[in-house]
Amino acid sequence: MGRLATLVGVSLTIASVNVNGIRAAVRERHELNRGLLPWLDSSGVDVVAMQEVRATEEQARKALEPALADGWNLVIADSEFKGRAGVALLSRAEPREVRIGHDDDEFAASGRYIEAEFDGPASGETVTIASLYLPSGSAGTPKQDEKERFLVTFRRFLDLRAEAVAARDGHEMVVCGDWNIAHREEDLKNHKGNHKTSGFLPHEREWMSGVFADGSGWTDIVRHRRPDEVGPYSWWSQRGKAFDNDAGWRIDYHVVTDGLVDRAVADRVDRAGAYDQRWSDHAPVVVTYE
Repeated sequence: MGRLATLVGVSLTIASVNVNGIRAAVRERHELNRGLLPWLDSSGVDVVAMQEVRATEEQARKALEPALADGWNLVIADSEFKGRAGVALLSRAEPREVRIGHDDDEFAASGRYIEAEFDGPASGETVTIASLYLPSGSAGTPKQDEKERFLVTFRRFLDLRAEAVAARDGHEMVVCGDWNIAHREEDLKNHKGNHKTSGFLPHEREWMSGVFADGSGWTDIVRHRRPDEVGPYSWWSQRGKAFDNDAGWRIDYHVVTDGLVDRAVADRVDRAGAYDQRWSDHAPVVVTYE
């Protein structure tokens, strides 16, 4: 692929994608030059934040062996629950200062959060890139209770991270991932029918508003760049004709610290051209920073 093993002095292109099982994403339609690996070859990205890896590190490395042989680096936080969750960072530059978890013992081994430091696009700059898989929840169930507990401690963690970034010269941060909450009505096609659905509950949306509030230190960069646009969606239900009708949700975000807000120069969603060309029920959300 011929990309540099350092990010210094160049633009930094980051993708976030819920792979819905790394082994399936690599295997899916590989014989037809589809799947995660062909996308990776053509994507032009420097770092991929992946969620729902659903594999041990050994299994993930085996699935990604062609990419790793080509110079990509992998760090992963798998889940203690077999076949569930798991987050990872796949990067052209070797990551450093890798940290797993968000300082909450309940979720420390659940494969929900990983971050690592990289050289940034500006000389002498450091950028922390994180991959987040926020619990999905289901209204009125223990899964929703779990999600609520995660929201409380993760908000506290974000506040501390924003303070730490602000106090450190030449340092920025991007939290990529599947946040499992559509913040605004523009973020899902059928917003009128989902006000009682986990992922669009009023208090979940209020939580997101707090994360993005003025002075919080965090910005939803795609919405910042597309303030009045419907979508762009990044997830479509497997049921019915959701993908064909573009009845999607925008739940995959790049959330950035203040110093990167004006340095995002391009964004896109790599939506498959047709239903049978997908290798996940999510599409990569890609942002370039300079």
